Amino acid sequence: MEQKKQQDSISVLAEMLLPYQANPAGNVHGGEIMKMMDSTAGVAAQKHSRRNAVTARVEELCFKKPIHVGELVTCTAQVIYAGHSSMEVFVSVESEHLTSGRKQIALTAFFTMVALDENNRPCEVAPIDFPYDDEYARKLYLEGQKRYYARRENKSKKENENGGKNRY
Repeated sequence: MEQKKQQDSISVLAEMLLPYQANPAGNVHGGEIMKMMDSTAGVAAQKHSRRNAVTARVEELCFKKPIHVGELVTCTAQVIYAGHSSMEVFVSVESEHLTSGRKQIALTAFFTMVALDENNRPCEVAPIDFPYDDEYARKLYLEGQKRYYARRENKSKKENENGGKNRY
């Protein structure tokens, strides 16, 4: 299967957040942002795999700054590492106060998405072309690879402890 570049999967979703998406103090509910992140991660995974993709895991979801009603929220996602059927997608969320122009990274996360075939079974995805010339992309790739192998090792340990395959 032909390798693909990280940047080919970049996906962006932007939305101005409204009062119905927030608490009475005007802070946007975390679940609203997580839904946007999941949608953006899904598009990035589908761009990479050219298959339907589902969320298998969310890691390192780190809320750094609150997001308020009326701010423009921009989610940017890209596949940073691909295993056999899974893809690790880095999602960054930026909030922008439109009248002042102030922008800040509000939160980030790593989503593990799994490509599905026409029978809704996991299927093979293209590997990522190792990003030799981009320091940041290379760092994301190597960190994603490390997490991928750590999850596989942890899954094998759990299966051995349970005397067979771990269904979940």
